[in-house]
Amino acid sequence: MPYNELLSRHVRTPDRVIRYGPHPEQVIDVLKGGERGVVILVHGGFWRAEYDRLHTRPMADALAADGYTVCSPEYRRIGHEGGGYPGTFDDITAAVATILAEVPARGPVVMAGHSAGGHLALWHGCSGGKISGVVALAALSDVGRTAADGLGGGAGIALVGGRTDLLRHVDTMRIPWRNEGRLVLVHGAKDRVVPVEMSRHYAARNPAARLVELPDVGHFKLIDPLSHAWPVVSAAIGEHDMRPARISL
Repeated sequence: MPYNELLSRHVRTPDRVIRYGPHPEQVIDVLKGGERGVVILVHGGFWRAEYDRLHTRPMADALAADGYTVCSPEYRRIGHEGGGYPGTFDDITAAVATILAEVPARGPVVMAGHSAGGHLALWHGCSGGKISGVVALAALSDVGRTAADGLGGGAGIALVGGRTDLLRHVDTMRIPWRNEGRLVLVHGAKDRVVPVEMSRHYAARNPAARLVELPDVGHFKLIDPLSHAWPVVSAAIGEHDMRPARISL
């Protein structure tokens, strides 16, 4: 399922846009849903500026229709002034803090991310962020391998400005998981963008993680509400419904 097809879908206009910093990319789209909780949806694209949150809007629409308030943060990426380490990570931390402070939650607050966004969701969980859990979809969970294999045109190295010594701060394979919420990894066995072995290795390393591996599923089907993979993704996010939010808003 091509990336461009997601961009061509008709989607809702955000109900609210929150600014959390002075940079043009430091914004959060909010779609109001029901009372099932809040989903913080972090897009991927190898952390690069040419990929933005627009391609995850069909997913955001579907989650809002299912009763969630969906918050889609944008963040500085490789190619933006201040993007990469540490700016990208500072933005994720600031965006989540802003959502927790400004968006009412009547249920759990789940962080879901796809590809590089899955990595950022995992990274936030490793920091002990106050969320109910993480759903990582085809996550780039091994930044070291991303760098070594040259994935995304050298995105792993670009993320740390060529300084491999900084991988210890960003590579979730090297950082302990500190969140008390649920952690679910979902990955397609036919993913040609992010190898499924990344999620396998991460799950083997982290006893808190549960891996759901889908046969005959590629990279973008996980964020396509029209795909046969969507019910599995929706169920993974919905597992958090019965877990009370651990924050007070």
